Amino acid sequence: MKRQYSMPFGAQCRDDGSVRFRLWAPAAEQVEVCLAGASVMIPLARDDQGWFELVTDAAKPGTQYRFRINGEQEVPDPASRFQPQDVHGPSEVVDPNTFDWRDGAWRGRRWEEAVIYELHVGAFSPAGTFFAMRERLDYLADLGITAVELMPIADFPGRRNWGYDGVFPFAPDSVYGRPEDLKELVQSAHERGIMVLLDVVYNHFGPEGNYLRSYAPQFFTDRHRTPWGDGINFDGPASRVVRDFFIQNALYWLTEYHFDGLRLDAVHAIIDDSTPHILEELADAVRNAIEPDRHVHLLLENDRNQAHYLQREEHCRPKRYTAQWNDDVHHALHVLITGERDGYYVDYSEHPLEQLGRCLVEGFAYQGEGSLLRNGEKRGECTRGLPPGAFVSFLQNHDQIGNRAFGERIINIADARAVRAAMAIVLLAPSPPLLFMGEEFGADTPFLFFCDFEKDLAKAVTEGRRNEFARFARFNDPAQREGIPDPNAVATFEASRLDWNEMERPRHREWLRFYRHLLTLRCRHIVPRLLAGCGLDANYEILGDRVLTVGWKFPNRADELILMANLGADSLSVSLPSASSVIYASVELSAGTLAQGMLPPWSVVWFLK
Repeated sequence: MKRQYSMPFGAQCRDDGSVRFRLWAPAAEQVEVCLAGASVMIPLARDDQGWFELVTDAAKPGTQYRFRINGEQEVPDPASRFQPQDVHGPSEVVDPNTFDWRDGAWRGRRWEEAVIYELHVGAFSPAGTFFAMRERLDYLADLGITAVELMPIADFPGRRNWGYDGVFPFAPDSVYGRPEDLKELVQSAHERGIMVLLDVVYNHFGPEGNYLRSYAPQFFTDRHRTPWGDGINFDGPASRVVRDFFIQNALYWLTEYHFDGLRLDAVHAIIDDSTPHILEELADAVRNAIEPDRHVHLLLENDRNQAHYLQREEHCRPKRYTAQWNDDVHHALHVLITGERDGYYVDYSEHPLEQLGRCLVEGFAYQGEGSLLRNGEKRGECTRGLPPGAFVSFLQNHDQIGNRAFGERIINIADARAVRAAMAIVLLAPSPPLLFMGEEFGADTPFLFFCDFEKDLAKAVTEGRRNEFARFARFNDPAQREGIPDPNAVATFEASRLDWNEMERPRHREWLRFYRHLLTLRCRHIVPRLLAGCGLDANYEILGDRVLTVGWKFPNRADELILMANLGADSLSVSLPSASSVIYASVELSAGTLAQGMLPPWSVVWFLK
């Protein structure tokens, strides 16, 4: 089976053996294609919309090429399918039809079954490649993972990067392997029943290797500012091509690479004053293009908690976006189990248990309330009518670990009993859970912020990283900030690689048994009930200042799922639900203790009534 997505950009192999080159360069007067090994420059024809095009049989799959602008500057193709020599090197003509797909029967999985495992390809294995990832797919399937989410893989500068500094959004970075290696990874995951989701960045281009300003400055606008500089031009003159560039990118990954979904990074930084908003048009394009019997999931990271993007149609089908990463549930849990209240945790410092309860029942804790962190600005929208599946829950992810100065994982900063209690909530609650690579075996390796920039940019990134932490009490002293690891140092990246040998040690094997047991329970007791219907009738109650009870009633069923959690350091007496069976209880809870209605410190019990 062959899969090729026909784009209006870049180099496209044609059925007759020729190659079509196409570049939007409205600021250029002349564009030529420079083919590696050829002594001549071949001119592209220009139309009155700024497009340059050429069809030639002088190129073939594997040919490396650049565009020469106005007889001077040579640049890679912004829609390159592969950059074998990194962001400043030539692009390569890729023929997708040379790859044979064997997963024609794969239609994806329903979102209610999602258990997501986020990972960084380079730090996941010693080799740090797509091929090496395949060796762990059986392990992930056995663990109970149904979806792998890759941090961004679009070509970035240097040998190491989190991926959010990509500049070639259509090209998987060569440090991880070739395009066919990525396709084989996706196919291998599908053979094991695992969906593959991809993190994409549509709010900015990275600071090194982006040549668009020299021939297509219309990609950017100074009317909107982002944390990375001028905004992407989604709503000004010539924005139609810019919008299409990113819409085509989404469709390209979902069709040519057969990904099962995309996670759109930090969409609150995408500024668009036009109608329809680019997020709406992009989602509509995906929903209209993908086969109706195929399960494709679109996820958001959105600090604004804009619930309207998550609306449902009949039979609980997402109208546009399937779910959003729910920072609220993480922040509330983090404050409860660590006691940290500075930085962005200030918004959860007063009533974290109340906010956790609201997250478990309604999705967002902030649905229009004022934010102390944002100087009283109201944040969020009402979530009424949205199912639990619209909110992805987690205790760790790349941000919440890597945004710490020393990349500490939660088990290194919180009581192990508290971490187990928090995960017993996250993994058995109706919302889809997300794990970050290695947390299932209690990995001790940090996940630090790392990159590989050059000279002045490297120095600026290092200084900027350290200055970010000035708002945290422990880093008020500049000398303290100097101890924060240098993002550009090779050692910073190497320290972030998973150490799979840790699983040979008893403590790590015990963590793995704990996670595997909870995910088995989720598959047995929670997922079948989620598949039975959409919205749930849910409520929560706070007992004292540390005990939370939550109940969920499932549609078309007579049973109720009940959580009781003591998220404090003292034992407390509670009234247990009648006529119910226990599906999970913390190890701290003996049968006798539970029969007496006592909840020990940091204990959780789940009932089916």
